[in-house]
Amino acid sequence: MNSSHKKRIVTAAVLLPVLICSIAFRGWLEIALLAAISVIGLWEFYSMFWKDGRHSWLKIAGAGLGLLILWGGKTNMHGLILAALIAGFWVSSLWFLLRFSKAPEAQTEENSFGMASVLVTGLLYVPVMLQFLFNFERVEIVVVLAAVMAADTGAFYSGAAFGGPKIWPVISPKKTWAGSIGGMCASILVCLLAGCIDEYMLAGAGAGRPWWMWACLGFGLNISSQFGDFIESAVKRRLRVKDSGTLLPGHGGVLDRIDSLLLAIATYAGLDAIFHFFK
Repeated sequence: MNSSHKKRIVTAAVLLPVLICSIAFRGWLEIALLAAISVIGLWEFYSMFWKDGRHSWLKIAGAGLGLLILWGGKTNMHGLILAALIAGFWVSSLWFLLRFSKAPEAQTEENSFGMASVLVTGLLYVPVMLQFLFNFERVEIVVVLAAVMAADTGAFYSGAAFGGPKIWPVISPKKTWAGSIGGMCASILVCLLAGCIDEYMLAGAGAGRPWWMWACLGFGLNISSQFGDFIESAVKRRLRVKDSGTLLPGHGGVLDRIDSLLLAIATYAGLDAIFHFFK
């Protein structure tokens, strides 16, 4: 076992009890954990675009707006979430106008509106996704986390065992079709198991959802987690960044650990609104 794997195991061993406690007790512990993840994740996201300590005030503004979004999700004040996003748009627009007015002829990426929109993109990418967790039951959080973790583990070992052609080498050179299929199977199996538990222990025999709905859930969670992973890989390659941060030894930054989870959370929220898996 190499040192990188040892660091990953030690980091996971430290973080897993915190995660379990936050799921078990929820309340303020859950709020504190998600707030920390949001602030750190946003700071890492913005720092990939605004390097060397530049635009710290924008990073602080984004982190503050992210906390407002989380509080809006916790209290079901959806207007607060919308207000935070609108405020982010105004701040981004004002920053762009000020930059442009200083050097209207400069055709640099720094002066582009795309760079200014990074503030709002970060809000949509991190806290807006995380706030859905406040509306999940404990069992739903466990299922989503288990499906994403199983997909990641299945992809790693099946890819290492079978190798084969790459999925999207220009974005992620190490990811293979064998790994993708292995991760997909693992995610679907986790969701089918969740369906069996719901059928015979939670909802009662005959009261649960049909097996194909759970298979669709596993498929959707896996596709969204892979897509989220590809998105961050593309961003890091475009910005020539190896990891989003260095906070977690062996893992990189917080964003490197939750990139596949963020879209999966939103995907579950959307599918659950249609199928009502545990209701």
